[in-house]
Amino acid sequence: MKATCRFAGVSTSGYYRWLKHKAEPQKDHDDYLLVKEIFDQGKGKWGWRQVQMNLKTIKNITMNHKKIKRIKNKYGLVTKIRQKNPYRAMMKKTQEHRTFPNILQRQFTQLIPFKVFCTDITYVFFNNRVAYFSVVKDIASGEVVAWSLNMHITMDLIVDTVKSMKDNENIPSLKNVLIHSDQGFHYTNPEYILSLKNLDMIQSMSRKGNCIDNSPMESFFGHFKDDVDYKTCKTFEELLAMVKEYIEYYNTKRQQWELKKMTPVDYRNHLLLATIH
Repeated sequence: MKATCRFAGVSTSGYYRWLKHKAEPQKDHDDYLLVKEIFDQGKGKWGWRQVQMNLKTIKNITMNHKKIKRIKNKYGLVTKIRQKNPYRAMMKKTQEHRTFPNILQRQFTQLIPFKVFCTDITYVFFNNRVAYFSVVKDIASGEVVAWSLNMHITMDLIVDTVKSMKDNENIPSLKNVLIHSDQGFHYTNPEYILSLKNLDMIQSMSRKGNCIDNSPMESFFGHFKDDVDYKTCKTFEELLAMVKEYIEYYNTKRQQWELKKMTPVDYRNHLLLATIH
């Protein structure tokens, strides 16, 4: 080999570097096929974290995050970016409605489940119609603990959400549980305020026009709109079934990077076990 290299006028080390680089495109292509398969399963909406977790879960393959990002960039696997929720622009509060101080103060790292909740509403377009989706989320575990879907953005939507929260058998007690929202019409409504007071819950609100104060809800609605093909629904009943199926999937099957790669329910049980010890 040394004689051949001398004849060709190249160094031996240079020859072996050339062999290594020559093999890399094929190796990259094989890894690209794996990454693209997982990326396509996420409908082009998964970033490198979801790709990495699902490679491990589905394919039992561990791949370095730098390699995943490099392959995505090299082969143009661009993650679709979700749009912001414009719901707040629709809501105006009246003089008889009340606001509450921001007790939460962006303390989004909570370690005890069923102690701090956040809530919000988003719109869902389907078949040239619009439905309204109300959700309550446990900040500690990320679990959806209550929700409601309605064709009308009336107080019935919020009343049903509160009822869903009361009926959740996993919640040991609602007494002294903090529930955070924006200053939207429904959350400053006397009916909603009284319903929380009757449950001995503590009400907290974001500062006016500051969506970051309630970012856990923004995050959930973003994932919902990324993951669910709700625009294909023809009827409200079909949409309702799709939302119900997604909530079950989100709580029990969708792994999340920030939850130590667990699902919300698994992470909730993990936190509860930690409090015991």
